[in-house]
Amino acid sequence: MILQLLENEKISTLALIHTPGIGSVTVRNLISYCGGASNVFKSDFKKLIKIPGIGEKMARSILKGESLLFAEKEYEDCIKTGTQLHFVSDKTYPNRLKSLYDAPVVLYSRGNFDFNLQRTVGIVGTRQVSEYGKAITETIIKDLIPFKALIVSGLAYGVDITAHRASLKNGLSTIGVMASGLDVIYPAAHQRTAREMQDHGGIVTENALATKPDFMRFPARNRIIAGLSDVTIVVESAKKGGSLITTEFAQNYHREVFAVPGNLNNPMSEGCNQLIRDNKAAIFTSIQDMADAIGWGSGSEQNNKSELSATAQAPISFDGFTQDEGQVLGMLRQKGNMQIDDLSWQSGMHLNKLAALLLNLEFQGMIKSFPGKKYGLI
Repeated sequence: MILQLLENEKISTLALIHTPGIGSVTVRNLISYCGGASNVFKSDFKKLIKIPGIGEKMARSILKGESLLFAEKEYEDCIKTGTQLHFVSDKTYPNRLKSLYDAPVVLYSRGNFDFNLQRTVGIVGTRQVSEYGKAITETIIKDLIPFKALIVSGLAYGVDITAHRASLKNGLSTIGVMASGLDVIYPAAHQRTAREMQDHGGIVTENALATKPDFMRFPARNRIIAGLSDVTIVVESAKKGGSLITTEFAQNYHREVFAVPGNLNNPMSEGCNQLIRDNKAAIFTSIQDMADAIGWGSGSEQNNKSELSATAQAPISFDGFTQDEGQVLGMLRQKGNMQIDDLSWQSGMHLNKLAALLLNLEFQGMIKSFPGKKYGLI
């Protein structure tokens, strides 16, 4: 009975997502106001139109329930094809996205990876990558090996596919965020790499199976890349392009952005140089410089830490601290440096209260603040 209820809730959530005119923010509002996705379809018209963002036309569209049949088939097709569904309420859903106001309500994935690895790096750039850009991308990947970072990119030509293939070559997990359904690999030339990635990473999308990569879906895809990444590195970019859209999302999410400086005479370096000039990105000089700037420490330190089990680490006494302070200190000890938004979501504390608490702990010499609104134990 419980399993059937959970399944109905998931199908109802899919139905809401695929109702024309309804975005992820509205879906969350509907579920919140009605106490569940399945309850939305049981609500009466007068109740629905009182929910922010729901007008009479949308309310009638929801109550017709036409998207339920599509959602039921979609759910069955995902099971048949081995496609995993990650709903925002699931433990497998990426923690980095949960606190974002425009996060997808559900993600589709295929592969073998963990969204919630301690460190994630987004690597993006032009499709018309130069030999210099390829070499820099491959060097970045090699230098990230000691940090065991998850590499996030968009499976596109140029910098993206170079990052994915270098990750596979060097034993790092990598995921490609797609602007299509998982069964529509775009570009088709990257099908083989996409299959290989599913053994050491995977492919991810917010789009239903069979969805084609329409132009409007690429900016939405870019927000997921930015949201999944602790730090985004732009290798090469023209003055305008998808990479710059990704950096805008990263900045809005209070994530770190680095740009590789390029030749002043190369149009594919204009975007990176402009980001650095306008202070929208830090200049990328090396992985270690980046790691120092964001509080990751050195690669050798990461290797030493990975050899220590949690039980072997010296215990920290939280005596003398309040319950809330002890909770935050415990989370930072367990997970390492964390962004304030993630701390707020996982602790259940309001941002204003948490900010005051963190400031107090910093005055006491227990924690240290890092760029990008991150905090870690001293």
